[in-house]
Amino acid sequence: MTGYLAPTKKVRVADLARKKADGEKWAMLTAYDYATARVFSQAGIECLLVGDSAANVVYGYDTTNQVSVDEMAYLGAAVVRGAGNALVVMDLPFGSYEASDEQCVRTATELVHRTGAHMVKLEGGQRIAPRIRALKDAGLAVCAHVGFTPQSVDNLSGFKVQGRDAGAERLRVDTQAVVDAGADMVVFEMVPAELAAELTAESPIPTIGIGAGSGTDAQVLVWHDMADFPAGDHRAKFVRRFGTVGEDLAAAAAEYKRAVHQGEFPGPEHAF
Repeated sequence: MTGYLAPTKKVRVADLARKKADGEKWAMLTAYDYATARVFSQAGIECLLVGDSAANVVYGYDTTNQVSVDEMAYLGAAVVRGAGNALVVMDLPFGSYEASDEQCVRTATELVHRTGAHMVKLEGGQRIAPRIRALKDAGLAVCAHVGFTPQSVDNLSGFKVQGRDAGAERLRVDTQAVVDAGADMVVFEMVPAELAAELTAESPIPTIGIGAGSGTDAQVLVWHDMADFPAGDHRAKFVRRFGTVGEDLAAAAAEYKRAVHQGEFPGPEHAF
């Protein structure tokens, strides 16, 4: 263990805002099940994201746009049960909030009711600001997501950095729009580090970076990327591997197979 202790009380939105005011960094990781949520909470991770990245790393879909509300709800409920005092954020999946404010609030309240999550997250800046305002009016905590937005990957012509050149002003407008709409925090994904740092300094709400440099208030990674699981998969430039879970798990499985094949397991000590 790293020496960081699990929070002794529930992490609230106000606690993360206080960390920003105090200049204290904090960490977010994705989680999709009870066991990993429990481990991450015990490691002191302040915030867990039940990301629509589950589409890829849990369900094996090609894109995040294929995961459903039901599929997200099953995972979210498990994460909340294992999350301890960590704050749990639920992604709203593609197609579940774009049509209207009413659809957005209906989806968000259903997910919170079914999972016990503490906050919902949705992608988009200025265009999605009315949805954020509607969610806040319904009494929900909201995390915005600007810059590269994976649910819009086809509209953005692929996995490209956002906010360069003329795009910088668009990102400023998007950030201000979600702040004005009442978002409690905002994710910057794949944006130039200098711009993300400037926007963080200007923002009254906490910012969370993924591929946005070190100048944001917090960082988030998909845990499979963070821990190299499965082993050897392609990782984006902004990912740092902090473990070798895929390699270790494969080695354990191979050793288990060997022991079974050679009659070494189970031994007398494993029998009744």
